[in-house]
Amino acid sequence: MSYKNVWSEVPPAVVVDTPSRFGRALGKYTVSISDACNDCLKCVVVCPVHVFAATGGKLTPPRDHLCLGIECSKKSNRCVRNCPEQAIRVAENPSCKALGDRRWTSDLLMSTWHMAETGKLPENDLEYRIGDTNGGFDKLRLLFPKRPPRPSLEKDEIDTSIRLNKRDAGRHQIDIPIPVYGGGMSFGSISQITMLSRIKAFAAWGSFTCTGEGGYPEALFPFDDYIITQVATGLFGVREETIQRVKIIEFKYAQGAKPGLGGHLLGPKVTPAVARIRETVPGSSLFSPFPFHSVYSVEDHKKHVDWIKAINPRGLVSVKVSTPTDVDMVAVGSYYAGAHIIHIDGSYGGTGAAPDVAKKNIAMPLEYAIPKVHNFLVAEGVRNHITLIASGGVRTAYDVIKAIALGADGVVTGTSDLVALECIRCHNCESGRGCARGIATTDLELVGLMDLKWGSQRIINMLSCWRDQLREILYLLGIKSIRELVGRTDVLAHLDYCSDVPDDDIRTVGK
Repeated sequence: MSYKNVWSEVPPAVVVDTPSRFGRALGKYTVSISDACNDCLKCVVVCPVHVFAATGGKLTPPRDHLCLGIECSKKSNRCVRNCPEQAIRVAENPSCKALGDRRWTSDLLMSTWHMAETGKLPENDLEYRIGDTNGGFDKLRLLFPKRPPRPSLEKDEIDTSIRLNKRDAGRHQIDIPIPVYGGGMSFGSISQITMLSRIKAFAAWGSFTCTGEGGYPEALFPFDDYIITQVATGLFGVREETIQRVKIIEFKYAQGAKPGLGGHLLGPKVTPAVARIRETVPGSSLFSPFPFHSVYSVEDHKKHVDWIKAINPRGLVSVKVSTPTDVDMVAVGSYYAGAHIIHIDGSYGGTGAAPDVAKKNIAMPLEYAIPKVHNFLVAEGVRNHITLIASGGVRTAYDVIKAIALGADGVVTGTSDLVALECIRCHNCESGRGCARGIATTDLELVGLMDLKWGSQRIINMLSCWRDQLREILYLLGIKSIRELVGRTDVLAHLDYCSDVPDDDIRTVGK
């Protein structure tokens, strides 16, 4: 399939309403209309969020994922009370009880879907800030002053950009307008449509997306300026040409969800197209070794960094590592080896092919790793010369803010991008035909479930909503630039250690 000319344009970063591709989206509430309905259309008039619509004088199926809830429907000026035939019923959606998990609750899934559809926060009572893990970022709260400390501050003037090169004047000087870029998801682990959807969306925002360790498919060539190519331990598809194509090259030493285990891509996902890019055999499971067998010391690591710098004289080097207890030493070693970006990947990160025993059981949680690395780099006097990026469980704009306040410069996302594409977290990513929504699959029939323009626009919309929330939060904190937030742990409180902070003390923003 050729992607040249037709799909090579970078779309504008503007919000366009992009409804679910499955007709009737899942919502927290269900709205049913009985046969008693006489199409009087009073519900169309009184509903403030356009749950009801009509075509040719007849009601169409309600868009119940927009419904504000049972209490709203019972008000005297709303749908249930205004229906002369009492034909409308609003109830909780029973599907919500089976949807999601503790990290990605049904509320978080549906609120992300809403942002991806509309570019706005949900107007109903969906929780869009935290999950239900009883730990991690879900236990951190933002401390807002009672009044904005800088009322003259204009929200549109708040700077959400970050710098990716703080040390080397002779190489690419890169600022990205949002403190987020897309993490490595390789062709094979996800479909090429999914891969391109992410790349086009982040490119629209002037940011980057990582190829993962699956090589550099030809379809990505038009987006060279927005791509981070990954050099992982398996060296699948790594060539001098691909290293020279891009502005940023990432060494992946370990992944937070499965440190010490390398990468996995099971046989059913290794189609002929995937095998060609990875220069391997179709249908054969692929396992990356751990570690690089050419790197057993900081000196070896510096040799790797120097190798990349020699091949790409203007490229930036990023080093992705998991979060062992000595992650601070790894970070400072990467700085002295010449890296521009140290990317730490915490234990909450998602991956479809990791053994269950490894997931969430090995690496250090991100909320401990970020300040550990940040403070050590400060003590070493090098913090202002290296960019610290964090990943591993960043789900919301609130998680972005918390990670930066703990000491990161920016974050990397992965699962949240797939949720914007209507991932339901069914945990079948490792299977060739396991993804019923055509996202994490290489099966040609399932890949056809998603359109590239639709996919990229959904992620653009979500990132737009996130940027609006970031600006609103910074405004309430009285901070003009997100770079001023780095290491500001004074704006955070942990519920286990601050008894005077109420459990719901996260101010609703953006509404």
